[in-house]
Amino acid sequence: MASRAVAAAALAAVALAAVALAAVAACSGGRVLDGPGMGGPTGPGAGPGPVLSPEDAALLDDLQRRTFDFFWKTTDPKTGLVPDRYPTPAFSSIAAVGFGLTAYPIGVERGYVTRAAARERVLATLRFFRDAPQGEGASGVTGYKGFYYHFLDMKTGHRFRDIELSSVDTALLLAGVLFCREYFAGSDPEETELRTIADFLLGRVDWRWMQPRAPAIAMGWRPESGFIEHDWVGYNEAMIVILLALGAPTLSVEPAAWDAWTRNYDRTWGTRDGQTHLAFGPLFGHQYSHVWVDFRGLSDRYMRAKGIDYFENSRRATLAQQAYARRNPGGWTGYGEHVWGLTACDGPGDLTLDVGGKPRTFRNYSARGASDFDDGTLAPTAMVSSLPFAPEIVLPGIHELRRRYGAQIYREYGFVDAFNPSFPEGARPQAGSVVPGAGWVDVDYLGIDQGPILAMIENYRSDLIWRAMRRSAYLRRALAHAGFAGGWLQEQPR
Repeated sequence: MASRAVAAAALAAVALAAVALAAVAACSGGRVLDGPGMGGPTGPGAGPGPVLSPEDAALLDDLQRRTFDFFWKTTDPKTGLVPDRYPTPAFSSIAAVGFGLTAYPIGVERGYVTRAAARERVLATLRFFRDAPQGEGASGVTGYKGFYYHFLDMKTGHRFRDIELSSVDTALLLAGVLFCREYFAGSDPEETELRTIADFLLGRVDWRWMQPRAPAIAMGWRPESGFIEHDWVGYNEAMIVILLALGAPTLSVEPAAWDAWTRNYDRTWGTRDGQTHLAFGPLFGHQYSHVWVDFRGLSDRYMRAKGIDYFENSRRATLAQQAYARRNPGGWTGYGEHVWGLTACDGPGDLTLDVGGKPRTFRNYSARGASDFDDGTLAPTAMVSSLPFAPEIVLPGIHELRRRYGAQIYREYGFVDAFNPSFPEGARPQAGSVVPGAGWVDVDYLGIDQGPILAMIENYRSDLIWRAMRRSAYLRRALAHAGFAGGWLQEQPR
């Protein structure tokens, strides 16, 4: 992680970065980094975007509208609580709430709902989290020290059973809060109130308390047993955790937290399926933080030494997953150039079955990845949410999923969470159902998978979330403390 020792090596790194960024720009449809400000003209096409064929535009239009409707129709409008899954009755996931908050401005820009309606939904959500009880008790509370419990009861809004107070899920919620703060930037009294509540929620979090083994940040806490023994150290979806902690208006952490986060990076840096990158098996780890942070052209000390940025790293991870599916070492049904995508998702159940004369182990909800566990279960969100990174392979893949499996897996709210073409038709799954032509098919949609689908399609099409967040003094401060430089950080916010 040390900086390069000689000028020649530094110049080589700059050249490598330039080549990488040029490739990123080419595969991103030639989009510019800034477009019309929030609060100006809205509707489809209000921001910059790639030139899409009529077929591609129609495909994305339909998928976005259906996915948006998941959040708009299944959320409790009084509290803003989003169910973890639907239609199976479930608790609320605070991460799904963060994705819901991110979805509502997309609905405004796409013309699905009015700005006033979206603002009302966001305000209801923020007021709920402002007023919900906080305390160290084991029940009857929503959070503690500004953090929130991973799952909340949909009716009471209180802690669900013995679930943990979660730093990463709190961060995903607050990322949605921060985006709404930047998007609803008007002088309307309700937008002023919205920003005031957002500032309160962002400022209430005691990030320093969540550092029992400072400078690292713990994964969570339980009133019954104290802090979870694991910290956020190493590359995965939690970049957004460290950044929010670094940029917090009060009770922020020291820059050493980013050093603690990156100290084990070399353990996962390597070449897999033809792509040299920081690896993390499930693709959600390469997507979540990118929903809110435009990493194109930005590099911290580690990535500068590698000559790339985190956006390019996610692009390489996406290409590696497609290459893995084409290679298909497990011999799973359906895998190939246009059908791929492993991440955390539902599965048929914890079962071992005979498939083609060989015992095959399946799982229920589990993290899946090329270098981790693979039971033939594919999650559409893994592919679709990678759209900004590699549109040249993702767009054909979405078309193929609709063409080959659409009748079974594409429904009211878009793609169901997961399906498994290898699951034998005569077997009985523990959840979902077996459908001829598609194998096992999930019955549910998951909020934490629907959110990235909607948001990353919009980032690809218009830069909406990224444009708003580039204006955030909070985010700019966080990136500076983490040692990021280059790209849009060199420009004045608009």
